[in-house]
Amino acid sequence: MSSRENSDLQKSVALPLASALVCLIVYASLYPFADWRDQGISPLTYLTAPWPQYLVGFDVAVNVAGYAPLGFLLTLAFVRSGRTAWALTLAVLVAAALSLCMETLQSYLPSRIPSNVDLALNTLGAWLGACTAWALEKLGVVGGWSRFRARWFAPDARGALALLLLWPVALLFPAPVPMGLGQVFERLETALADALADTPFIDWLPLRDIELQPLVPGVELVCVALGALIPCLLGYGVIRTARQRALFSLVMLAVGVGVSALSAVLSYGPEHAWAWLDAPVRAGLGLAAVVALLLLPLSRRAAAAFALLALAAHLSLLNQAPASAYFAQTLQTWEQGRFIRFHGVVQWLGWLWPYAALLYLLARLSESTDATHQ
Repeated sequence: MSSRENSDLQKSVALPLASALVCLIVYASLYPFADWRDQGISPLTYLTAPWPQYLVGFDVAVNVAGYAPLGFLLTLAFVRSGRTAWALTLAVLVAAALSLCMETLQSYLPSRIPSNVDLALNTLGAWLGACTAWALEKLGVVGGWSRFRARWFAPDARGALALLLLWPVALLFPAPVPMGLGQVFERLETALADALADTPFIDWLPLRDIELQPLVPGVELVCVALGALIPCLLGYGVIRTARQRALFSLVMLAVGVGVSALSAVLSYGPEHAWAWLDAPVRAGLGLAAVVALLLLPLSRRAAAAFALLALAAHLSLLNQAPASAYFAQTLQTWEQGRFIRFHGVVQWLGWLWPYAALLYLLARLSESTDATHQ
């Protein structure tokens, strides 16, 4: 194996995942980003406030669990970058510094309350995650993953793996069409019209004369099939053999169905877990499975090209559909009580994931073209 391949293999997916998680934590900590104000006191006053007599179990679990993955991923990233001796300490310090910044900024948000308890629990969570990563590294589990990754994936698979790991999270927020991520046209149009209202520029905005109509069953079927096929093709672009691709596609389809059912449970209750799985959706998932199997022999570059085409077609079809008829009910469910911290995060992931995948695929195909001409 060449020195360049060795170097590429050391590019862990932990760093891009940790970066994405930091963005999600910032969003969840500062949501809804409105009505900033100065209280006239030090924003660090909360550090010396007395601890509450009672703690809510859910809040404790959320604060610990929210930072545990960050400590885990940062530790792995530091280990893979060669800072093995200080990996655990650095990971906890970085996570604690992030929590300190978030709690301090909450002092300027009327809807958020900074808490020294939250800071302590966040740091504890990061420490637990870091200790878990450190233990797995010492037990050889991380090395086993590295060997598994070397057998299954190309050396430059880091970006694709990060996207694939974020895909199930993006599916948690209910979409207008199952497996449909990236429906932003209607919201962008409305937001732009509101921003340009009462200005001369509103006349420049091309507005639709008719309302968007729900997709007919045949178009919905194709949209579901493309949405389920995109992560499979994304994986084909970095997976080595046809047999591995076949297993991978079956796993991704199963994950997509399972997460969609979980989303329905969280939004509408357990009795509606499978209400979304109607005939067009089942047919679309079956079509995706068949096409995924037929495309197993593709080269990695061809798989990336097909994924790009599937993304473009999927986004075009999906953005012709209106927001879900149950969208208002979903907002009430997710924005009240325990879901308020997660509503915006998963919704933004659902909106932005396909466009991040689009940029990744364009960059990957551009690099392949450049390498061919050299």
